[in-house]
Amino acid sequence: MPHEFNAGRRDKFPKAKYAVTNWSDYNEALRRRGDVTIWLEDGAAGKWFAPKRKGRGGQPKYSDFAIETCLTLGLIFHQPLRQTQGFVRSLLGLMGVELPVPDFSTLSRRAIGLSVVDDRPQSSGPITLIVDSTGLKIHRGSGWQETKHGTGKTRKSWRKLHIGYDPNSGEIVASLLTTDHVGDETALPELIAVIENPVA
Repeated sequence: MPHEFNAGRRDKFPKAKYAVTNWSDYNEALRRRGDVTIWLEDGAAGKWFAPKRKGRGGQPKYSDFAIETCLTLGLIFHQPLRQTQGFVRSLLGLMGVELPVPDFSTLSRRAIGLSVVDDRPQSSGPITLIVDSTGLKIHRGSGWQETKHGTGKTRKSWRKLHIGYDPNSGEIVASLLTTDHVGDETALPELIAVIENPVA
């Protein structure tokens, strides 16, 4: 009701119109959105089980690689641990790979002390730095509250997030949050100061 009552005073944007001429390609593109394609490398089966430990205590059955693989798939598809176990089990069955799947309690227990190793090559020389910023609005209340209760429009507050990106490694190497009047050239010395490698 409030939206319909104030619809005449709101800014109007023309609705975009798209004319689809190739319906067969369009339908196939929509079908491909539901495709799930996952590749399992050849050496994955050999790294699935943990190596035998020589010390005292219980022997772990699954390697960190197996735990990390299951947790990554669960994180990507936003699934709890029980559904992750069933999902990985069905994927291995579809691929024809006979590997046991860690149960949900094992995934929960091993996730606490799991150390993820970044095996990407690290650049030791000077890095190329790309700096850009994006505006962030500070929300104090939503627009419907102002419309419903008749309160005056609050002044918008903005912050600016400056991001330093290394295109070779694909990593964000520096970030800085400032007020909205600070430009990239002003924030650049502070961004470079926190980077360990020299900047080309």
